[in-house]
Amino acid sequence: MNFEDITPKLILQRMLDRVPNNLDKRESSIIYNALAPVAMEVMEMYFEMNRIMLETFADTSSREYLILRAYERGLKPTPATNAILKGVFNIDIPIGARFSLGDLHYETIDKIADNQYRMVCESKGVIGNNNLGDLIPVEYIDGLENAELVELLIPGEDEESTESLRSRYLDSYNAQAFGGNKADYKEKTNSLPGVGGTKVYRAWNGPGTVKLVVIDSQYNRPTNELISQVQTAIDPTVNEGEGLGIAPIDHIVTVVPVGEELIHVTTDITCQEGYTWEDIKTNVETAIDNYFAELDGMWADNENLVVRISQIETRLLNLTGVLDIENTKINGMAENIILDKDAIPVRGEING
Repeated sequence: MNFEDITPKLILQRMLDRVPNNLDKRESSIIYNALAPVAMEVMEMYFEMNRIMLETFADTSSREYLILRAYERGLKPTPATNAILKGVFNIDIPIGARFSLGDLHYETIDKIADNQYRMVCESKGVIGNNNLGDLIPVEYIDGLENAELVELLIPGEDEESTESLRSRYLDSYNAQAFGGNKADYKEKTNSLPGVGGTKVYRAWNGPGTVKLVVIDSQYNRPTNELISQVQTAIDPTVNEGEGLGIAPIDHIVTVVPVGEELIHVTTDITCQEGYTWEDIKTNVETAIDNYFAELDGMWADNENLVVRISQIETRLLNLTGVLDIENTKINGMAENIILDKDAIPVRGEING
């Protein structure tokens, strides 16, 4: 019998069926009143047993028990990390100086160049990734006139989601990560702060060489700062194979960022009455950006990304102000574009 078929009423009836018929079993009888509360308690036991079964298997367990199951495979949820950004000032400032921007606070951690510093967002997670602009010092700094966050260097990440951990746990049975094989490189590189995905290429520049192509955790092209940190963690002695990083000895690892390929779109859009191209242009660009962002998130798990005309047209047809669309071309051609295996799409010119 399925758990869904079990009810307190069914349990009570099964108990009453075991009582001799020469006894009064009618509702409100002594026997009935004695067994009815027991049926409810038995139902609670069924609920708990069903919950135990669900928590036993990784495919149905809640986060708490999934984490315990993942520990058995040496896996843990990746923790939340802090965003690292570049701050530019009119003077050199002390290391450890704190600033605010909106509801967030930032602290200088080291110097990049004159009047330029790495700033860490004190709040962990993606919340610190896109907050650029003028900074306000928490404490007075003599001579400070201009302070600004200008660039995200290393994206912050939220704690790994339950479904991501579940997928990683189940995938661990399909591809065993060991001793510098492809699965090992992907697992170790993806666990580094700011990394969102990795492609691994063996012997790309001769025996013993490995190339890692990396996308950041926001599925954008990584900054030079992030690539440098990943390179240092994986193989700080490039071309020597000393095994001083994560890479095994004799592996010469080169870390490079994912490439970008400009995608220009031309199309003939018929606007709804009362709308012009200028009215809908911003929404068209946003829709295409969102489509490209979806593709970027799939880059690490696909041989090549494909930018499809049908997908662009479908998204644009859903926009307010768009009546019809035809003659869509990507980079001057009326066909889908297959990107280089190490490239993600970036919106170029959009003409409607």
